[in-house]
Amino acid sequence: MDSSSRAGEAMLGSTHGTLTTDFRARVEACGETPRTAVHSTATPEDSDALDVSGRPLHSDVPDLDRFFRPESVAVVGASDAEGRPNTGITRQLIAWAERVGARVHPVHPTRTAVFGLPCHATVAELPEQVDLAVLLVADPIPVIEELADTKVKFAVAFASGFAETGDAGAAAQARLAAAVRRSGLRLLGPNTNLNAFEDFREDLDGPAIALITQSGHQGRPVYTLQELGIRLSHWAPTGNEADLETSDFISYFAERPEVGAIACYVEGLKDGRAFLLAADRAARNKVPVVAVKVGRTETGARMAASHTGKLTGADTVVDAAMRQFGVIRVDGLDELQDTAALLARARPPRADGVVVYSISGGTGAHFSDLATEAGLTLPTLSDAKQAELHQWIPSYLNVANPVDNGGHPVGDWRGRKIIDAILADPSVGVLICPITGPFPPMSDRLAQDLVDAAEATDKLVCVIWGSPVGTEEAYRTTLLGSSRVATFRTFGNCITAVRAYLEHHRFTASYRSPFADAPRTPSPSHRKAQALMRPGQQLSEHAAKQLLRAYGIRVPREQLVTSAAAAVRAAGLVGYPVVMKASGPQLAHKTELGLVKVGLTSASQIRDAYRELTDTARYENVPLDGILVCQMIERGVEMVVGVTQDPLFGPTVTVGLGGVLV
Repeated sequence: MDSSSRAGEAMLGSTHGTLTTDFRARVEACGETPRTAVHSTATPEDSDALDVSGRPLHSDVPDLDRFFRPESVAVVGASDAEGRPNTGITRQLIAWAERVGARVHPVHPTRTAVFGLPCHATVAELPEQVDLAVLLVADPIPVIEELADTKVKFAVAFASGFAETGDAGAAAQARLAAAVRRSGLRLLGPNTNLNAFEDFREDLDGPAIALITQSGHQGRPVYTLQELGIRLSHWAPTGNEADLETSDFISYFAERPEVGAIACYVEGLKDGRAFLLAADRAARNKVPVVAVKVGRTETGARMAASHTGKLTGADTVVDAAMRQFGVIRVDGLDELQDTAALLARARPPRADGVVVYSISGGTGAHFSDLATEAGLTLPTLSDAKQAELHQWIPSYLNVANPVDNGGHPVGDWRGRKIIDAILADPSVGVLICPITGPFPPMSDRLAQDLVDAAEATDKLVCVIWGSPVGTEEAYRTTLLGSSRVATFRTFGNCITAVRAYLEHHRFTASYRSPFADAPRTPSPSHRKAQALMRPGQQLSEHAAKQLLRAYGIRVPREQLVTSAAAAVRAAGLVGYPVVMKASGPQLAHKTELGLVKVGLTSASQIRDAYRELTDTARYENVPLDGILVCQMIERGVEMVVGVTQDPLFGPTVTVGLGGVLV
């Protein structure tokens, strides 16, 4: 094992690997300073619990009911003067307040009425305590300070010019955050917009999508799903997150009974620990979280930071942290839209098997290739099931999976029989029918048969409608009009969504919170290791191994020597064959410099190796603290284990193949 670390960095935290709840294969991906909006499995009486490194294991979920459903709203800076930006916003807020049953109180220093409503000069003159204040002012800080005396629960600040603009803006945002903390209210924004006050359809039933975005425009594709009959319950446009942040809304939505899935557009995270604990809450409640997280490249990260002023985080760490806590990361808004819609409404899978049913052998083969490559399981149907299908499908067509009907039985009574027979197979949890283009009247009948079959089963039925036109009656009315069929426009989006659906259910079925196992008191080995810590200094391999040994991690036998004679004696104690390595704090990669000798079996080889290693180190101008004489491990797998302090998630462990591959 090749291991190195900086002294003083806690070796807690892993973000690399697949979704797992096996404690031996899982270490926390966590970090940073304790906050109030952090969540865990800790019991209420244990609400102050901290892990061994002083990070919180619990915090209350923020009660945002009166934010989304206030009884009274103050609009500070309200206007009805035509041509003024605040006028359109005020008009929309009044319309929204009417829909949710809230009383509106305009506030403006020079107006007596706005849109026929009595206007108040200051917030101190409000006729009642309000739940929500919407601040249409350039500088929200003085208003926040005034609101502190009125006991307002929530405020929204639309103003920009804060952390997204650089150091001066970040300082202004810090002052705003401090004013919010003093006031006791909770703030959405700054640099946010009206998305929380959109027109949400109240006539739609079933589980809903709750939407969180750090850029309002990026939520539009999910918002418009309502036009297809897919319910949207909330939209939280978090902006710069001076106070309320993405994690707060994930925690809140994960407890809402109407929420079937949470869709997020994330540019940066304010607090990595809070995000993971919120994701943990969603996983425990089996609520899917689907996220687009930008910042994969340096260009994207730079743009995201300039937009909302938050850390994007090292993308490999963000990606692995999301996987570890069950957050489904997708690449684009189209995938966010399709995946969230499927996960919000689909019933739990009865089986992992996916059957592809097509009228074209070529289409079935193409889709099956992509699905199998993506990791979906396409089981071969039993001989008995194939014989049953061949009652309606010609015997020369393959029905093992994919099922190719050749187009023969689609337009008559046999089409529905085939679909029902496939769905009745206990190995099948998902039926996918790719329709590459319309071919009426047969495609119309096929679409109707799929919808009717979906209504009669609790298994998932998916259709890909490949026509680029999208105005066909079978697509617009039959397929999109069904709440039981998941309809897609591309093969890729269907595969992404179905894979997320199956993986999320497998993950949550056996999920155990990592925070339930988090150590809370230092172990004896930790106290022993403290004596070996050298804060701020880089350790040599030998010093790092001593630290590992103090934690109870086995390492090869070795001795650090400073002479050829001592090397010979050490080899006798360690046991031949041995490995000799140069040792020094600056030596991370020794092989490239010729500072490793392996398979040494005699005293003469030891002396020669010692001379060569020290000569090479002098030539390369590498300072040494000695030469390591190590037990040679001839069998096994070389690995690298690295510990870094991620600025967003804190202590992070990287594990991979080691040796010369590093």
